[in-house]
Amino acid sequence: MKSPKSIIDNVIQNRVISHLLFWSFFLMIFVIIASLNSGEIKTQAIIYFSLLPSQMIAAYILNYYQIPKLLLKKNCLLFIASMILCVYMFSALGRLSVVYIAEPLIRENFTQESIVEIMSDTANLFSIYFPTVYIHAFIMLIVKLIKNRFEEKHQIEILEKEKATSELKFLKTQIQPHFLFNTLNNLYALTLIKSDLAPEIVLKLSGLLDFILYQSNESTISIHKEIELLQGFIDLESLRYGDKLDLVFENNIDNANTQIAPLMLLPIIENAFKHGSSGNPDNARIRIKLSVVNLELDFEVHNTKPKIHLLDVDHNKSGIGTINLKRQLELTYPNKNRLKVDNSLDSYSVKLYLDLK
Repeated sequence: MKSPKSIIDNVIQNRVISHLLFWSFFLMIFVIIASLNSGEIKTQAIIYFSLLPSQMIAAYILNYYQIPKLLLKKNCLLFIASMILCVYMFSALGRLSVVYIAEPLIRENFTQESIVEIMSDTANLFSIYFPTVYIHAFIMLIVKLIKNRFEEKHQIEILEKEKATSELKFLKTQIQPHFLFNTLNNLYALTLIKSDLAPEIVLKLSGLLDFILYQSNESTISIHKEIELLQGFIDLESLRYGDKLDLVFENNIDNANTQIAPLMLLPIIENAFKHGSSGNPDNARIRIKLSVVNLELDFEVHNTKPKIHLLDVDHNKSGIGTINLKRQLELTYPNKNRLKVDNSLDSYSVKLYLDLK
């Protein structure tokens, strides 16, 4: 079933229906207003129906020819001349319609004005019939301006969304080879020493790549799937380091179906392994805590640094994963995220908060 917003959008996009609604609505409004003063709704309906042809012609010529083709193209003299001519012609047409169509239906025993009298009475035409005939034209102009403004705003929003989506896809394409490059490096190191762990790593790697290349194309996934991805990566790295790595992964999830943008947490854990355990295999410690309660995510990763880096710390240096993460947070969770990085001499900590509502 279509939503009310969808129905309204379809009506607005259908020009025939929207124009019919426009004329029906304002015809009804003006008949009701006029009948409140005179007390005769039938009489006012006949008068306004007789005026309708001149009002419609005047409105469409003004809004679809005179303004776009003359005024907006700076043909000011021609626009002014055509306006004077059209105001006179359609005001006269409106008066002729009332005298020769409406009045015979609502009056008896009256003297009908001649065409010459009507056409020569310019004061009456410009003071009374000009505003009566052209009020719909000016209302249509206002409606068109408002509609165009909303359409421009909507188009800008669409372009911005498409740009953000394209940028997000580009960031993900950077994450995938980055992840693959690091994992293949680890696998290469194991093959050099002819480790028996290499086949198991290849198997786990294929499962992770299946997720990253295919399932991560969704805009959101369940937190359960995201945890499976993180656990798979942790298992992959743990196979490499074995008992030499002191690692703890704790998670507290109140609803496994809570939705989150995919690949949002992996770069943080990946950096913890890359910059924490890779250069310090004998004394590496990684602590990972994930909590999702009431659609609020708290994620904390802490890792020790190898001694080789203690004298060479660049607090402004950031890997591809961290840079991408910050940009993804801006695009995916604007004003709904907090990222805090603590880069000390012997440890590196990242705390991330996400509002998943």
